[in-house]
Amino acid sequence: MELTDLIRKAFPNLSSEAVEQLLKLSHSHTYPPGTILCQEGAYEDTFYLIQEGTVEILKQFDVAGTERERLLRTLGKGEFFGEMAIIVNGPRVATVRTLTATTVLEIDRQALMDILAANPTLALDIVRETIDRLRVNDRLQLEEMRAAYEALQRLDRAKLDFIEVAAHELRTPITIIRGYRDVLAMHPLVQNDPDLPRIVNGMSEGTERMLEIVNSMLDVSKIDSQTLQVAFVPVLPRMIFSETLHVFEKALQERNITIRQHHQKTPTVPFINGDPVLLSKVFYQLLSNAIKYSPDNSVIDIISREVMDVDLGHAFEIIIADRGIGIEPDQIPYVFEKFYQGGNNVSLHSSSKTAFRGGGPGLGLAISKGIIDAHGGKIILESPGRDEQKMLGTTCRVLLPIGKPEEDLSEMNNLNVQK
Repeated sequence: MELTDLIRKAFPNLSSEAVEQLLKLSHSHTYPPGTILCQEGAYEDTFYLIQEGTVEILKQFDVAGTERERLLRTLGKGEFFGEMAIIVNGPRVATVRTLTATTVLEIDRQALMDILAANPTLALDIVRETIDRLRVNDRLQLEEMRAAYEALQRLDRAKLDFIEVAAHELRTPITIIRGYRDVLAMHPLVQNDPDLPRIVNGMSEGTERMLEIVNSMLDVSKIDSQTLQVAFVPVLPRMIFSETLHVFEKALQERNITIRQHHQKTPTVPFINGDPVLLSKVFYQLLSNAIKYSPDNSVIDIISREVMDVDLGHAFEIIIADRGIGIEPDQIPYVFEKFYQGGNNVSLHSSSKTAFRGGGPGLGLAISKGIIDAHGGKIILESPGRDEQKMLGTTCRVLLPIGKPEEDLSEMNNLNVQK
């Protein structure tokens, strides 16, 4: 095929004069297989029309944090490439590499711009082809994103399935250990020995901690699978967190942390419609976090009051404000995700629920948010930043809708975490 026919095939609307001008301003080159004619990201100024051979267009895509090269399309005789960098005067958006020995007609940027200025139809043909290629690029990128999302969903589902199975499998041996522990604690040899009760007590604390972690694993699995059942009954929230405070009395004394309570005085005692067992878990997790990230000899404020919330209307708010190390503001959106560890180093991980900076499995806040969401409430974390010297502190706000004694709870009892 003559060059004139080749150009007419690529640009059928081009005038004879423009074809001749294009031929005069261009020159041919032949390249061996594997030659890169255009490099993604590079600033180049050549437009190519393929006379013979085949090239491939490649682009780098970020897949799950890893750069991977993807084939967008192949081009052959009569097709062109390299127009984008010239039209927009920017870097190459893809890499072009020869698959076979390839001969191309090359036109530099200034020559092409002169021809385009005099021949609007050529510009239109190039724009049409460019738009088509952009659509192909967008479609491929969407497919990559969809595939990555589906892979993440499968991994997350597999992880949750493993957590649920592992938790159920662990409960059986833990139950057996607890049973033998109780038998051992009642044995006369243990009761009459000065040291054995302390050892048995250590076993007891360890097994209870194991059971707590297993139950947390089951809770997060239920929340994620939307099977968490909420048994709604009238609840006095102040009573719930008062009981929770009692659980931490020993830890608070050991670390000399003071709890200051500030409760709004109201003519009537407000109550909410909720599940007292699940709400106890929330306040347990929040208070445990406040203690863990507070230094010794510090203060934690607990505030309760009735408020009007823009989303919930008449609501009961519980605030737990510590003077601990705080959280970076850009990390706050992620703290309610499963297994979030924040700035904790794994080496600081501790099985203690109250040791300073003792890391846990990272499930507490995820469970808390799931439970509060299931109650139709809100949980909000606020902190000016993280600083282990200045101790900027963290404030956690829990808002729950206030109920009325005559409310029918039958409809609410059908709710779970699925909204």
